[in-house]
Amino acid sequence: MSQKKIGELFDFTGKTVVVTGGANGIGYGIAKRFAEAGANVVISDINKEAGEAKAESLGTEFGGKALFVKTDVSSEEDVKTLVAKTREAFGSLDIMINNAGIFPTSTVLSMEVGFWDKVQAVNGRGVFLGCREAAKAMIEQGSGTIINIASIDALHPSMVGLAAYDNSKHGVWGFTKNLALELAPHKIRVNAIAPGGVSTEGVAAMSEGGATVSDEQMKAFLNAIPMGRYAEPDEMATVALFLASDAASYLTGSIIVADGGSLIA
Repeated sequence: MSQKKIGELFDFTGKTVVVTGGANGIGYGIAKRFAEAGANVVISDINKEAGEAKAESLGTEFGGKALFVKTDVSSEEDVKTLVAKTREAFGSLDIMINNAGIFPTSTVLSMEVGFWDKVQAVNGRGVFLGCREAAKAMIEQGSGTIINIASIDALHPSMVGLAAYDNSKHGVWGFTKNLALELAPHKIRVNAIAPGGVSTEGVAAMSEGGATVSDEQMKAFLNAIPMGRYAEPDEMATVALFLASDAASYLTGSIIVADGGSLIA
C-alpha cells in the first residue's frame, strides 16, 4: 500500500457522506467538517426546515454539493429512500454516519412501553437500517466506511433516567462490532464513537428543564468530567473525520471514547 501524504489522508473530494440527524448538534458538526474536506454531503433529518437550511448553508460556505433528505430513521421505507436519493444525486455512498438519536428521560418504574419502544426504534432500529442499506450500496461499490455514534453510556451509565437510552447504545456498540466482522471481507470498515457530554441543543434543553433531569444530576455529570467542560460538536466531528479517513485504514470494530476523561474519573 502506497503511503499518502497528510493532506491526501483527509481529502474527501469526490466522496459522498450521509449524516443522519445532521441538521443540528453533533450531526451538523460532522456535516460541516466533511463539507470543508471536499465531500458531497447529504443531511438526513426528520426536521425538514432545519435540514434544508443547513444543507443550503453548507453549499454557500464551502462551495460544494449538499443535499437534504427528510428521513425518519426508524422507517425502513425512509432509509431506503435516503440511500437511493443519495446514489441518484452523487453516484455513490462512501461514508455513512448513523448519528440520529434521542435521549428522553424516564425512570424504569415510571416508564411506559411506548416510551421504551420509541427509544429503541430510533436509536437501535435506525442504526440497523442505516447500516444495512448503506452496506448494500458499499458492497456494490467495493468499499466504504460506516461510523455509528454510540455514547459513553454504551460502556457505563451516566445517570438515572437513561435506562432506555443506555440499552439502545449498548446495542449500537454490540451491533457495530458484529457488523464489522461481517463486512470486513467486503473492504468496508465499521466503527463507533462514544461521545461524553457535548454542548448540543438537546443537552441545553435538559439543562434548562426540558426533560425530567434535575439540576443536581446535570451538575454532577459536569463535575464528573475531568476536563471540566462539555465538548463542542466539532470535537466529535474531527474524530469522525479521522475514522472515515485513510489515517484509520486498519481500524474496524473499534470504538473511540471522546468524553473529556469521564470514564476514568
